[in-house]
Amino acid sequence: MNTSVNLAGVTLKNPVMTASGTFGSGAEYSDFVDLNKLGAVVTKGVANVPWPGNPTPRIAEVYGGMLNAIGLQNPGIDVFIERDIPFLKEYDTKIIVNVCGKTTEDYCEVVEKLADTPVDMLEINISCPNVKEGGIAFGQNPKAVEDITKQIKKYAKQPVIMKLSPNVTDITETAKAAEAGGADVLSLINTLTGMKIDIERQTFAIANKTGGLSGPAVKPVAVRMVYQVANAVKIPIIGMGGICSGEDAMEFILAGATAVSVGTSNFHNPYTTIEVVAGIEDYMRRHKVEDINDLIGIVK
Repeated sequence: MNTSVNLAGVTLKNPVMTASGTFGSGAEYSDFVDLNKLGAVVTKGVANVPWPGNPTPRIAEVYGGMLNAIGLQNPGIDVFIERDIPFLKEYDTKIIVNVCGKTTEDYCEVVEKLADTPVDMLEINISCPNVKEGGIAFGQNPKAVEDITKQIKKYAKQPVIMKLSPNVTDITETAKAAEAGGADVLSLINTLTGMKIDIERQTFAIANKTGGLSGPAVKPVAVRMVYQVANAVKIPIIGMGGICSGEDAMEFILAGATAVSVGTSNFHNPYTTIEVVAGIEDYMRRHKVEDINDLIGIVK
């Protein structure tokens, strides 16, 4: 049985990876999960300088998932290169670094510093607020998506994954813009914008007022968007959004995703990624499928 998939020339032993921001850089989960069994580990977002993140409270549980407004707290690229890459290199898994920034220059600085490191791919978080554009996320404007992709590709030595925001009118427009800018792979979806009110305290449950909604509640939206994008672009897609089981992962693969990321589920079941790998293999056995690639995007 072949579970290996190819993303822009990078071969993953299976299509299962972690979603950025839900797995740290692997160390805190390594007691639960054999990282060697994952297709890839996607790190928490890293910026050119350390970010303190947003004020607390930053997380709220909601029906069918959670809201978070962590604000991409991270130690900065220099600490990341010195501390986290050597740890991940001890394992037989692909390393995908999630990159965030407040300006195009910020992103390019991180990408340039990663150019000569032994990481396999870069995932660019374009749901970050663009400081120069008054805080509108890069990923909400197709022209901005194409421009930042073009700039990043000038500095990147690894394949570039553009992570798309679902908070747009037409996800295929931003997907096509990223492809036109030279993206090698797309990942979607990032979190949906949500809000929770604490009715007893009569205030916002999260200090930031709004947060990113993730978890099972977003899965039908994510599957629909992956299907739309898979039928609008020619580059591979990493699907994510509420994946908790092998069955969930198969929905994304049948809709057109070459690989999948497990996120929120890691918080309440740290074994989820391994269970998803086993679930995909079980599905292939039940359906007598020898090669996972024969299932990608077959639902039209």
